[in-house]
Amino acid sequence: MKTTAITILIIGILITVFAGYDFVTQENVVEIGQLEISKNKSHIMQWSPAVGIVVMLIGGGLLFYSAKKA
Repeated sequence: MKTTAITILIIGILITVFAGYDFVTQENVVEIGQLEISKNKSHIMQWSPAVGIVVMLIGGGLLFYSAKKA
């Protein structure tokens, strides 16, 4: 349980530090026979750093509970 709590705590820290990421998809615009025209479309995934703080609190609580239980 202690390793699970530490893992959740580390995930919470990473979520807080990296509050989003972006990725690119390719979209076909025109397709006429052999001719294909496509464009790259950028997407941004963002979340609040509060999510990471909540995950860190859960991991810290589990870590505290496992240390108290042992």
